[in-house]
Amino acid sequence: MIDFEREKKKEDFLKKYNYDKFDKKLIAGDASFRKYQRILLDDNKTLVLMDAPPKFEKINPFISIAEYLLSLGFSAPKIFHYDIINGFMILEDLGNDTYTKLLEKNYNEEKLYSLATNVLIEVHKSVTKRNIPEFIPPFTHKRIINEVSLLHEWYFPLIQRKPTYASVHEYINIWNNLIKISIKFRSSLIFFDYHIDNLLLLIDRPGHKACGLLDFQDATFGPVTYDLMSLLEDARRNVNPEIVNKIKFKYLDSFPEIKKDDFETSWAIMSAQRHLRVLGTFARLKIRDNKNEYVRHIPRLWGYLDVSLKHPVLKELKTWLDKNLKPEIRI
Repeated sequence: MIDFEREKKKEDFLKKYNYDKFDKKLIAGDASFRKYQRILLDDNKTLVLMDAPPKFEKINPFISIAEYLLSLGFSAPKIFHYDIINGFMILEDLGNDTYTKLLEKNYNEEKLYSLATNVLIEVHKSVTKRNIPEFIPPFTHKRIINEVSLLHEWYFPLIQRKPTYASVHEYINIWNNLIKISIKFRSSLIFFDYHIDNLLLLIDRPGHKACGLLDFQDATFGPVTYDLMSLLEDARRNVNPEIVNKIKFKYLDSFPEIKKDDFETSWAIMSAQRHLRVLGTFARLKIRDNKNEYVRHIPRLWGYLDVSLKHPVLKELKTWLDKNLKPEIRI
């Protein structure tokens, strides 16, 4: 259904900056409420219009974090114009070469993942507790609990199960203990949705700048394992195990002060946290938003969880999941 009032606001925004006369082409969206259009300028130049309804999305974090990343020398899109009240932005167009599209064309997988890892290495060396901007929030206890709670709030209804109050209480207590362990690990800026849909190859830029960055408005300050795990344990595709091992080694080699055992412990906790959240998110997309295409990725998430749950630090969580979400009732 077309929101004519919002369309009018969008046209007024474009007209204010003299972009209303140019043709626009819809760009494939994501799991959010944001929409994107490519503005086709003269001389084959383009810009991107972001339409983020304020009822569902706030553009302030995107603006602040984009400007911060650009100041550090990373390839976030430049922001030319914005309307915070109505949720519109005109951005630099970083092109069509998303990692997703390149990998579908059999582009060198290891090169792409190595480049994305170089970005994380540079970020984690640059951004520390001492210099993290105030507008980037910490990955708080409350946020982590809210995210893992999506499992019983949305995934259980998807499989037509209802957890007991006692089982939910036990689940939350398990995570309270895991959070105490996770916060001891080295932290930095984490993009939060660092995966192939949000990364682009900018072949004409040098070094880590060749990796374009999108969808970072939910960035936070938390364990450095989070983004690397998100990249290599992608809900939408399987990464070659040899490349996963090489990338992990590459990262650890860049931070000799990080002990491998501590790294693997943090990895296991962040893996479980993210995948349980995403299980709930994909269930919510189907139930609430009628977006059915994400459910097909759920078996892959359980595959990642099965591996992470072998780590001793997740023993209690594994016991809880085996009891409350037996393999035969999972989808």
